[in-house]
Amino acid sequence: MSSQIHRDHVVLPWVVRRTRLPLLSLRCLECRAVVATTAEGRFRINANGKLLDVWLLVRCVSCDQTSKVTVHERIPVRSLDPLQLHAFETNDPALLAQTLLDPLIARRNRFTLEWNGAWRLVTPPGPPADAAWPIQVKVEFLDPVPVRPGQLIAQGLGISRSETERRIKCDIPLGRRTSTGFSFIVHPSSEGRPEG
Repeated sequence: MSSQIHRDHVVLPWVVRRTRLPLLSLRCLECRAVVATTAEGRFRINANGKLLDVWLLVRCVSCDQTSKVTVHERIPVRSLDPLQLHAFETNDPALLAQTLLDPLIARRNRFTLEWNGAWRLVTPPGPPADAAWPIQVKVEFLDPVPVRPGQLIAQGLGISRSETERRIKCDIPLGRRTSTGFSFIVHPSSEGRPEG
């Protein structure tokens, strides 16, 4: 990942990427704990005549009890793409991630995703010593990780949040969670260079 120099300023690319699948905040019917994992990432398919039910199996991290998250309910076999059906049958990891990250499935099954420890921020080395200020940073999300821009920027630059508020001009509110790309401008510190 390298920085790009535009006419009068440097543009640094930052990337937020998933390091593992997030946990689910979902109440266990057995022990009442609220955290579950996708464990080995298995789907369960049940055929009833020409209708299919598809579930994603999840496991409570406290008691190890398995639960089902509904993916499809009573759908005609012919309505599923054969490749997708095969992916369900073979527990395809990409389909597992797509299913878990689908906001409609989360809403229907009443769970939220817990992203703590499941992502990281990838940043290039700081701007060149002779770079013109201010510096522009473009943040790209490879997965829908919800973060507060102010916290992400403070972490990425290695500065305090109060310093972030003084030196950053962002195209979205710093305190509101987002999982879509945004950009911001870093103004030099009082010493003429940003920390970090």
